[in-house]
Amino acid sequence: MRGIILVGGEGTRLRPLTCELPKPMVPIVNRPFLEHMIAYLAGHGIDDITLSLCYLPDRIREHFGDGSAHGVRLRYVVEPTPMGTAGAIRYVAGEAGFDGTTFVFNGDVFTDLDLTAMLDYHRRAGAKVTISLTPVEDPTSYGVVEQEPDGRVRRFVEK
Repeated sequence: MRGIILVGGEGTRLRPLTCELPKPMVPIVNRPFLEHMIAYLAGHGIDDITLSLCYLPDRIREHFGDGSAHGVRLRYVVEPTPMGTAGAIRYVAGEAGFDGTTFVFNGDVFTDLDLTAMLDYHRRAGAKVTISLTPVEDPTSYGVVEQEPDGRVRRFVEK
């Protein structure tokens, strides 16, 4: 199974930690955050991962190499300039030649979402795209996804 992890941001809210270290490389429990994420994905059979890089890409490439030490195959695509979420996904898909089912993740989110169950749901529904959502008390910082009664997305309301 293939995955894309968006790890190109500068992590400005974590400064000074991220002045010379990409946010995905900041240690959490003595390992770079991205190591935890890759292990989680591998545990759900996502073993062909492309990282979308922009800020300090060599620090990530030097640490992870081809991914074999982490039980996955890693590919790297470096955005020529910061492209935002949708732009990065489009750029990576074009550069890496993605077709078929692919998971896409922001590279700064810890979750225990059952990705295997999500994939099963996606396939049963015959969906083109499936998105994982979580309710929050105050969505003003995040935006809202309005849904139809059957769960289909009606529209996105930006923050």
